[in-house]
Amino acid sequence: MEKKTCLVIGAGDATGGAIAKRFAREGFEVCIVRRARHLEALEALADEIRAAGGIAHPFGVDARDEDEMINLVETIETTIAPLEVAVFNIGGNVRFPIVEMTSRIYRKVWEMCSFAGFLMGREAAKRMLPRGKGTILFTGATASVRGGEGFAAFAGGKHSLRALAQSMARELGPSGIHVAHVVIDGAIDTAFIAERFPERYALKDQDGILQPDDIAENYWNLHNQKRSAWSFELDLRPWSEKW
Repeated sequence: MEKKTCLVIGAGDATGGAIAKRFAREGFEVCIVRRARHLEALEALADEIRAAGGIAHPFGVDARDEDEMINLVETIETTIAPLEVAVFNIGGNVRFPIVEMTSRIYRKVWEMCSFAGFLMGREAAKRMLPRGKGTILFTGATASVRGGEGFAAFAGGKHSLRALAQSMARELGPSGIHVAHVVIDGAIDTAFIAERFPERYALKDQDGILQPDDIAENYWNLHNQKRSAWSFELDLRPWSEKW
């Protein structure tokens, strides 16, 4: 099989890790990325993928740094395999009353949620366009489509990411690049939810919270959609979520 790579920016121990494992099972060499301070956890994820028979390449990169992102994609293309799928999965969910929000916090959240997504999307598009194919997927949230009390920074960043994805979809779609945005609306099965929201976490056995593997399956399905019926946006939420 022809070698190809799937880049996952924000490959944590929940959604991002599950996406990387899903594509690795299909023969992709997965390039998993977190900031350098999380490299130990990233190596553990890579070992898990390798133990299951997959190929993983961990990178400690700050996705907000333009030079680092340029070098990352260049390294993938020249030393591993052509980039076929790029997934942006950085969060940035913080809560502050507007009068307590510092400019530093707002700027940092925007850089994480939106600017880093722009850098990944631009560099991926540069490589995919000459080949006339590829998939670029952005992870959104409830904050992508509506603001909420205390979430000015997060909603601002995620709204911006959604607008970026929409613009890229219209620009790149005619050239064969599928760009999609996934609104993840609800609690995900993580230690954070278990510790902070035990009543919500108790719904796990009733499929009442999002499972990372189930989320990942939707990303895989998006990549495999036929061009005649591409989705731009998917809403993923458990039955228990109010919306």
